[in-house]
Order: sequence, then structure tokens, then C-alpha cells
Amino acid sequence: MVPTPRAAWSVLAGLVLVLGAAPPAAAQWGDSYDAPRGGYDAPRRRPREYYGDDGNAGARQAARRYAPAPQEAPRQFYWPWEDRPQQAQPAPTPTLRPTPRPRTPAYADDPRAVRRKPRPAPVVAQPKPVVPKAEPTTRIAVFGDSLAASLGAGLGDVFEENTTVGVIDRSRADSGLVRRDLVDWPKAAEDYLKTTPKVAYALVMVGANDRQPIRDGDQTVEPLSERWRQLYGERVEALVKVFVDQKIPLVWVGVPPMRSESLTKDLAEINDIARERVAKAGQTYVDIWPGFVDDRNRYAATGPDLDGQEAKLRAGDGVHFTKAGARKLAHFADVELKRMMGTGSTAVPPAAPVATAPVDGEAPRLDDAAAIDRQITAMLPSLPEPPGIPALPVKPAAGPVVPLGRAEIAPGGALMSGRPRDADPSGNVERALLRGAAPVTQPGRADDFRWPPG
Repeated sequence: MVPTPRAAWSVLAGLVLVLGAAPPAAAQWGDSYDAPRGGYDAPRRRPREYYGDDGNAGARQAARRYAPAPQEAPRQFYWPWEDRPQQAQPAPTPTLRPTPRPRTPAYADDPRAVRRKPRPAPVVAQPKPVVPKAEPTTRIAVFGDSLAASLGAGLGDVFEENTTVGVIDRSRADSGLVRRDLVDWPKAAEDYLKTTPKVAYALVMVGANDRQPIRDGDQTVEPLSERWRQLYGERVEALVKVFVDQKIPLVWVGVPPMRSESLTKDLAEINDIARERVAKAGQTYVDIWPGFVDDRNRYAATGPDLDGQEAKLRAGDGVHFTKAGARKLAHFADVELKRMMGTGSTAVPPAAPVATAPVDGEAPRLDDAAAIDRQITAMLPSLPEPPGIPALPVKPAAGPVVPLGRAEIAPGGALMSGRPRDADPSGNVERALLRGAAPVTQPGRADDFRWPPG
């Protein structure tokens, strides 16, 4: 048994050893409790991650070890002797085509099978049959300037399907009645009618080129002067006389308005001269002016055609006609031509042939419709005669002449057509109309302002 003092010293020595081996408490020096073991200035060591409980610690360590170095940003400037790196082009994205869905074969016996109807053949417009133009029995000759050429073309369309009528174009561009050195129309028309005796009707359209001075001997007469009007009227009479002597009906077509306002004004006066001289010779003058103006009587390049549709009637130069305009121009002359030919609406239809009555005892022929109708009527029983229609009083063609400028007054001073005056027992008419006083108010009327009402 160890003596007590010795045992006490042994215990005390053991405690000293234990306390000397333990590290000094960090709290005694005022430092953090997380100070590292190697001293306060030694760097802190991070714990190894693969000792943790996370199973991905080794993978993260390997990723950090083999991670690629960061790439530099592409340079924006290169020296002339340096090679500029080529940028890689992105690979094209492949286009995926949908896989066609397999079709189930359709059989004839399958009721679900869709039968396609055969497409009808395209309809091809058949060309209009060309009617062979035989030798016409009626010839219409057209004389004049370039506007007369449009008139002849329009008449050709009018009588296109009529094989018995032929239109002869004898127009000459830039011609007129003023310049005889270009075309002397009285002489040219007379020479043509002598060599072509089968002309039945003639049309003249001239004047668009005549607004220029006339040469009268050694003098030059200004356009539309008094002397110019006289000379121009004489030349119109000379041309009309050619057709009158040949006994050929003449239709003189007036000139339409033009885009130029000054030219339009002068052509209107030229039309007046021609109208007067043509009517004096007993021939027909056609005024086409209203068909080519607007509602203000001004030049109109567009307007209704023969079908009533809006169409372009005049050419771009403001003088000549389009095809639709030429057809409308010809319509004015066509009305007069058909009236002369007797084929218009006023023509009398030919009388029906009178069937000869069969001889007594002879059976009527099968092609004699009148005789068969008479035989059927004779076989029918007689019907009572219808009652006569009462005669209506015959209205006179004109009534009595009544003057409209003066009033008919009776001997008493009153109007014959006036009714007698009504009596005025209340005196309101005299009070209001003669003396100008307000009429007496009546209870309940709009002018009764008494209060209380009534």
C-alpha cells in the first residue's frame, strides 16, 4: 500500500502532464475559436472533400483538376502581317421531311372509296363565223378628213353582218375645205361619183382642219372673219351641189368638241356655217356635239357608249376617236341612213300575200291556211254577237284659246274664275286683314295666354 503523501504527489504530477500537453485555450488571447493549429499566422487548410459523406466529392475534385483553361476573348485588331483566324461556320440544321402516310388502297366494292369525277374539258370560245361579203347592192361613200375615217370604221362595224351594204372610205387625212392644194373636195367627189355610179348614199365629215386663213386671189382672209365666213359657206355649197346634181342623198356630220377650248369655240362656229348651207340645199345635217360633252357642255374624253357603260371615247390627242367613240359616232349617222333606206322603226312592214279562195266544190289545199280557217269557221255553230261598245265622246284636238297674260274680269269687277267670298259674321277677316288688329283669342287656342287657362 502506497503511503498517502507519495500517492498524492503522483496524482499531482499526472495532472501537470495532462495540462501541459493540452493546447492553450484561444479564448484566453481574445482570438477566434476557428484559429488553425499551426499558429495564428499560418494559412488555413481546407478539409479534404473526399473525406465527407457526399459521394460526388471525388468527381468534383477530378473536374477541377482536368477543367480546360479559360479561352481569351477574340481580338478586334490584327496587324497586316498576321493571319486572321477563320470563324467556324455553324453546321446546317438538317431538314426533317415528314414521312408520307401510307394510303389505304380503295377498291371498287368499298362504299367508302371516293370516286373522282372527271374534269370537264375546257370550253374554247368558237370564233365568230365570217360571213362571206358578196357584191353589195347598196354602197355608202364617206368623204372628209381623219375624223371621217373614224366615221367610216364605225359604219363598217354597224353593217358588218349585212352583206348587202358596203361602206367605202374616201377620207383623206389633213384635208379640209380651206386648203385646195391638198384636196379639192368638190372636184374629188365629182370625179369619184362619175367613175363609181353605184353609190347610193354619201356622208361628209370635214372641218377639223379648217381653222386657218383662206386664200382669196392675192389676199389672205383671216379665220372666222366676215369675209372668211362667206367664202367658207360658198365652198360648203359647192361640195353639197355635187351630190345634189348626182341625186345622191347626203348626210353631213358635224365636228365634235376638242380638248382645246379655243379650237372648240371656233369649230362650233364652223358647224353653224355648215348647218345653214346644208339645210338650205335640202340635205341632212347630223349634230354629234351632245354625244361627246359632259353636263356642262364641255369636252369629255369618256362617257357612256352604246350599251350605256362608261368608256373612253376620245384618243389621247384630244381630237380623234377610240373604237368605242367611232362606234358611237357612227350611230348618229346610222339613224339617218336607216331612215333614208326605209329600214328603221318607221318603215311599213310588207303586206301579207292574199290567199285566193278555192273554187266551189274543190277541197282546200293543205298549204292554204286561210281556206282551212274559213272551212273550220263554217263548221262551228253560230255564236251570238257581242254587245256593242258604247261610243265615248270625242275629245277635241285643241281647247279654247285662253290668254295667259291678263286676268279675265267679270262685269262686276271680280275674277271670272274666282269663287264668291264667304260671309264673315265674326269680323275676324276685316279686323285682321284690313285693320291689322289681332284676332279675338279663343279659350284653348295657341294664342290664348290668359292665366289661369280657360
